[in-house]
Amino acid sequence: MNFAEGLGLLGLARRSGHVAPGTARAREAIRRGDARLVLVAADASPAQVDKVRKPAERRGIPLWIGGSRAAFGRAVGTGPVSAVAVTRADLAAAVLAQVAPRDEQADVER
Repeated sequence: MNFAEGLGLLGLARRSGHVAPGTARAREAIRRGDARLVLVAADASPAQVDKVRKPAERRGIPLWIGGSRAAFGRAVGTGPVSAVAVTRADLAAAVLAQVAPRDEQADVER
């Protein structure tokens, strides 16, 4: 596991147009069926978590909680964000592999 590398991959996904940063954009990506992974900051408010958790669960999209709003914001080139959706499957898998060790991936909500 290398959280910094996972954030680097998140930045790559942003530069290639395959992220939806922020709760509202992540929710929209989930609603459209584009989201392949949703990352939620551990310091996000419970209300913000619920805004993406429930729709992600309904659609069977993996959701990982960890990191911080500031770290996600830096990775995607914005201010602090509570949630980020990755919309490309191979990038989503690569990010998840870095931020959650294989033995913890079973804890990722699906």
